[in-house]
Amino acid sequence: MNYFLEHLFSEFKLPLLNPVLVFSLLLIIILLSPILLRRFKIPGIIGLILSGIIIGPKGLGIIGENSLASEGWIKLFSTIGLLYIMFMAGLELDLTQFRRYYRKSLVFGLLTFFLPILLGFPLCYYALQLSPLASLLTASMFATHTLVAYPIVSKFGLSKHSAVAITVGGTILTDTAVLIILTVISSASNGHLDMAFWVRLITSLIFFSIIMFIIVPKVARWFFSKLDSEKSSQYIFVLAIVFFSAFLAEVAGVEHIIGAFVAGLVLNRLIPHNSVLMNRIDFIGNSLFIPSFLVFVGMVVDYRALFQGTWPLIIALVLTLFAIFSKWLAAYGTQILFRMGAPERRLIFGLSTSHAAATLAIIMVGYQDRILDVNVVNGTILLILFTCMTASFVTENAGRALLKEKVESGDDELYEMKLRNKHVLVSMNELAGNEKLLDFSLTITDSKVINPISIVSVLPNSENAERIIHRSRKNLEDIVKHFSGQETKLNTMATIDLNVSSGIARVSKELFADIVIVNDSNRINLLKRVIGDDRAHLLESCDKTVFFCQIDRPAISYERILLVAPLNAELEISFVSWVERVLRFAIEMKSPIHAYLHPNTYDKFIKVGQANRLETKVIHTAIESMDEFFLYSTRTEEDFLFAVAARNGSISNSSEIEGVLGNIQKIYEENDFVLIYPAQETDLLFKEYEDISGNAIGIGVDALSRIGREVGSIFKKE
Repeated sequence: MNYFLEHLFSEFKLPLLNPVLVFSLLLIIILLSPILLRRFKIPGIIGLILSGIIIGPKGLGIIGENSLASEGWIKLFSTIGLLYIMFMAGLELDLTQFRRYYRKSLVFGLLTFFLPILLGFPLCYYALQLSPLASLLTASMFATHTLVAYPIVSKFGLSKHSAVAITVGGTILTDTAVLIILTVISSASNGHLDMAFWVRLITSLIFFSIIMFIIVPKVARWFFSKLDSEKSSQYIFVLAIVFFSAFLAEVAGVEHIIGAFVAGLVLNRLIPHNSVLMNRIDFIGNSLFIPSFLVFVGMVVDYRALFQGTWPLIIALVLTLFAIFSKWLAAYGTQILFRMGAPERRLIFGLSTSHAAATLAIIMVGYQDRILDVNVVNGTILLILFTCMTASFVTENAGRALLKEKVESGDDELYEMKLRNKHVLVSMNELAGNEKLLDFSLTITDSKVINPISIVSVLPNSENAERIIHRSRKNLEDIVKHFSGQETKLNTMATIDLNVSSGIARVSKELFADIVIVNDSNRINLLKRVIGDDRAHLLESCDKTVFFCQIDRPAISYERILLVAPLNAELEISFVSWVERVLRFAIEMKSPIHAYLHPNTYDKFIKVGQANRLETKVIHTAIESMDEFFLYSTRTEEDFLFAVAARNGSISNSSEIEGVLGNIQKIYEENDFVLIYPAQETDLLFKEYEDISGNAIGIGVDALSRIGREVGSIFKKE
């Protein structure tokens, strides 16, 4: 017993040396500090930094200096977290918005780079009496910033806001420029700044760019297409790309965080934002690696520098105040130039005012090369603490203000009301062969919807119905497991009906679904296995919008999305519903839409995207009839096709549609495509006459129309 107690107490001697115990302490801090400080309305990021100060070697000494050494595992975790922040910033960057705001990003990047350097150099040289090389290095430290507060923006759902796109774009420019300056200053201090240095730097950066932007995308595309169902392997592959990119950046002569950010940009196109893989990347990073980095930042802070005389305190005060002021000035200039609102200025300022990653790299390199003294290092460490705290407070307040503006304007309230009317019903009885159908339903669904996706298993009514229902629960469990890595709410249910089509129709009404999705793959002939009937029977039974899907290829293979719709498609009652799903799919796939639509249909198509804040690249080809699609379109293996049909008696129905759809299925047999049959509103006033059909009249009119066209074509030829 005494031996056990002695051994136990020896393990708790400070500083802690047992890595298991230290890791347990780190996890407890990551768990509790945001929860405790949330009551005082203090951002969790600050809690993690303060916790690092308390347990660090400059605080209570629970963690010793040895654990923070370059070979220590805490340093490794913090490095992973730092790379994760930069990687996720590149991965979550909306490239469509970035292209839209690249001029503003360029202006902000120039302001946040040149203003701190031009104003900071004379301040350091004359006021702090630093050498010219040290003044330039310290001024360049003012110019850089780390997106420490980016998780706050992501939590508020503002990662695609224009102010965020501008700030992230500016971060690319200023951090890249500052880290290149660091390389130049370091070489100058060692006397190696000659022509050979510039040739070596430019050559290595060219090779780095070729590997990252040409070779890596091809390898990643091949890997994702071959292992589309192996989500765990995909995540390991992504991590490998991130760290290999960071290594290549260091070999190229720049900091590893630039490589991580470039990896995010490269994989941005290949990883859908609303996917299981993206959810795992985000979850693991925000749960473990990024908090570890923030705790490490706190551990390297030496608060005792404030009590080592007046001069270190003056240096820390001047560096901190000017760092905050220079970033505010850049944000203010951006607001004035582009006539932005005060909350947007505060959001830009909050994201760009935190100094951590590149700042630490610059100062530590300067200190190791004896360009900077220990007073500047201590002042910079305190600068990191106060700027991170300022960034967290400002970003959180600005994010709340922007969200409040949306609510007060009424747009957000209307948007939320519309979300309540969106519900996708996926008809399937088993997971095997339907994995890609589930992934497709996920990409076209807004996760904010209250009940976004319901998976329904309709079973025939028989003497063995109860036994079949019991067996189907295993299939439903497989389906839920498939979605286990996603936060999207999923409902599953099994029901019995006389035939499957009527069961789907009944359940779609009970659940108030607006979209019904079924697997219609000709390759594995799942339609009859799922529905049990042909399309006509399902369309006759179900008046909802129906997506007949042939999806067999991995999503990574799609290069462009084709869309063709009949005349007057915009007049159908469910036009907005299916258009929103098509736009959302294009955004997730990051692929342009080639729309073959009548000008009136195209105009309303664009308005739907603007009203729902769904922006993507759309290339329009005007057509006057649906069969003109074959005149203008060219098929490639990377095409994903949406073909909009029409039900009998609908306003957009015409005699050409079925023929066009038949040709599409023949020509695009090897492609993935979705046939969309818009919903048909049933008028209750004439419900009792539903057995009276006008099909015969419609067939006769269609026949006369065909005869007229044939006769007309004869005279045209003559």
